[in-house]
Amino acid sequence: MSLLQDFWQFLRPLSSGLTESFTTSCDSGESDPCRDDAAALTLKFAAMASILVAGAAGVSIPLVGTLLPSNVGLMRGAKAFAAGVILATGFVHMLSGGSNAFSNLCLPEFPWKMFPFPGFFAMVAALLTLLADFMITGYYERKQEKMMNQSVESLGPSRSVISDPGLPFGSGLLLESGFLREEDGGALHIVGMHAHAEHHRHSLSMDPEGFEALAKRSGVSGHGHGHGDVGLDSGVRHVVVSQILEMGIVSHSIIIGISLGVSHSPCTIRPLLLALSFHQFFEGFALGGCIAEARLTPRGSAMMALFFAVTTPIGVAVGTAIASSYNSYSVAALVSEGVLDSLSAGILVYMALVDLIAADFLSKKMSVDFKVQVVSYCFLFLGAGMMSALAIWA
Repeated sequence: MSLLQDFWQFLRPLSSGLTESFTTSCDSGESDPCRDDAAALTLKFAAMASILVAGAAGVSIPLVGTLLPSNVGLMRGAKAFAAGVILATGFVHMLSGGSNAFSNLCLPEFPWKMFPFPGFFAMVAALLTLLADFMITGYYERKQEKMMNQSVESLGPSRSVISDPGLPFGSGLLLESGFLREEDGGALHIVGMHAHAEHHRHSLSMDPEGFEALAKRSGVSGHGHGHGDVGLDSGVRHVVVSQILEMGIVSHSIIIGISLGVSHSPCTIRPLLLALSFHQFFEGFALGGCIAEARLTPRGSAMMALFFAVTTPIGVAVGTAIASSYNSYSVAALVSEGVLDSLSAGILVYMALVDLIAADFLSKKMSVDFKVQVVSYCFLFLGAGMMSALAIWA
């Protein structure tokens, strides 16, 4: 017994010192022997410039690529790489970040450690993203249907209109004027959230000249490929995907920027500078690919790209401004970080699995082309692996 008492007497000063040090850290924020405010400020300015350039370069490459002749296989590989980046960002960076915040010893036991909040908030975000996905898509569909029907009415009473809600957008499509012809009682097949009109004897075919005339009058730019995509529905999906994806990325970019900005330690900022630059480049590349597929106006694409590029540097600037009074270990700061990281994780995981990976990897074109399968899966794992590796530093 005396031996145990002696051992406790030896450990007690050590444990008291650790407890006192930890309490001081929770109350006053960062207590780092490497603290150097002047050097940290210089590194923060360098970080803002580096992250801005990296993010802008990443998001711009896919947008510029749409203006140049490109290889279809390479573009599919780039899309798969982007999907892997987004998936790894959600699972490895955001979800783990939320878990770390909620498990921090500075948080009280009740209620933050009595319930798995990171997984719960990620689930809520995924469900809300599904709801937003459905509602925003419906809004665009109704808007396009209205525009199409107005264009049809302006062409004269001799045109008849299909307003079957099973068609893409529930669109008003011309049947008698040559804009749309029915061949042998053809049928339109709806697969997932994309509509395809097959070019065989059981199909609906759109007269190109008629469709272009209708598209110009309705403000819709249709596009197709070898399988005969109607084009309108997939265009709406890409717009919705790009907007929701940017929302998920931007929400955690602010937190990342503030976390770097409030640090007073050059030892912490220096490795983060390079890691976050690569992080923003890969995320920008993924987002840029989605924006490019949405085929927005040049102004719209530029606005979305600019918004992404400046978000993290703005977060760094805000963090720098509040660094003197901000305690990153306070309950409010930890809970805010945990909630936002977990919500971002749910959004990004949903977007990666449902709108990026499932939409491409479960498509008919992927299933019939073994070479495309190999290239896409290799790039998917490469993107996920490279983004996951960055978690070692950031």
